[in-house]
Amino acid sequence: MLLVDDSRLQRRILRALLERWGYDVAECGSGEEALEICRAQPVDLIISDWMMPGMDGPEFCRAFRALPRESYGYFILLTSKSETVEMIHGLDVGADEFLTKPVNSSELRARIASGERILRMEHQLRDKNRQLTDALAELRTLYDALDRDLAEARKLQQSLVPERHRRFGASEVSLLLRPCGQVGGDLVGFFPAGPGEVGLFSADVSGHGISSAMLTARLAGLLGSRSPDQNIALEPAPGGQYRARPPEEVAAHLNRLFLEDIETEHYFTLLLAIVTLDTGRMRFVQAGHPHPVLCRADGSLDCLGDGGLPLGLIPGAGFEGCEVGLRPGDRLLLVSDGITECPAPDGAQLGDDGLRCLIETHAATRGPAFLDAIQAGLTFFAGRDEFPDDVSAVLFEFG
Repeated sequence: MLLVDDSRLQRRILRALLERWGYDVAECGSGEEALEICRAQPVDLIISDWMMPGMDGPEFCRAFRALPRESYGYFILLTSKSETVEMIHGLDVGADEFLTKPVNSSELRARIASGERILRMEHQLRDKNRQLTDALAELRTLYDALDRDLAEARKLQQSLVPERHRRFGASEVSLLLRPCGQVGGDLVGFFPAGPGEVGLFSADVSGHGISSAMLTARLAGLLGSRSPDQNIALEPAPGGQYRARPPEEVAAHLNRLFLEDIETEHYFTLLLAIVTLDTGRMRFVQAGHPHPVLCRADGSLDCLGDGGLPLGLIPGAGFEGCEVGLRPGDRLLLVSDGITECPAPDGAQLGDDGLRCLIETHAATRGPAFLDAIQAGLTFFAGRDEFPDDVSAVLFEFG
């Protein structure tokens, strides 16, 4: 506590009173000297006379408020003035309380107690703010580390689809995969399915984020092209070769696997197709995935499949295989619901009709450029470059 008064007698009386109450008191006789003390050390509570030679009490208060401080300082002015205008001036320069001379000891003690309560609350608030700042800094560090990990996870997930385009004789496959966040739950791919056949798949794991991405990584291992002996869509054939299993059997096996061996609350949809390249025969299973669109060479469009149940949701669920014939010039498009359910600014979804419109608009475009055009059209429809769900597609063009 700092006591400022040009009267030595007044300082002695007040100091004795304050020390009797248990306060440590510093004192000085002018505003200039008091300001130097405040610059040198933090002072929480000041009792200053109004009328002093040189720098008076209000001037000292104004200068005190201008000092750089980490904490608040409570300022009490002693005055013989009682005019409202003078009191307003004191408040304007930053005074917290006024005491009229001669000072009443009970009133002084009450005003000091009031100031201490305010200072105590201010100190507690500052401590809470400091703790909050430290916590936010720690969270920022953790967030930055997580963001770096997610960036690496995104690279790893993109590596699950190492090829975005490949030719199979006169036919070709193109892929589109765009997570809505750092990582996502969509997966697309293709694999050689034995002599003269190619497998195509599009999967969508429920939810978003890391757990969904981990399941797509597991699916990539189960349906990948790098190790045919580990691809559950293939089975050994004579002569050390591999051949495609019926797609409906693969779906049933995946359903059992995710329900019995993989403990997760996620489920996923799947469209798995096996195409015989010389005849155009296509066998496929639709497990809750959006209908594949067959774009005939004559410009007509057909939505294939009957829907089916998602995988990893219902024990013992049955899955039916379907078959269709492709003719030269036909194109098959597999999409995730991130495309058909993409919302416009007004909330309306693209839907099957909107997808048909995009396909017809870009009917003359081929290969990866066609999928880029579909994505650009989706961006235009949504009115933004970011989508609320993962966007993925497989385009198979039969030659």
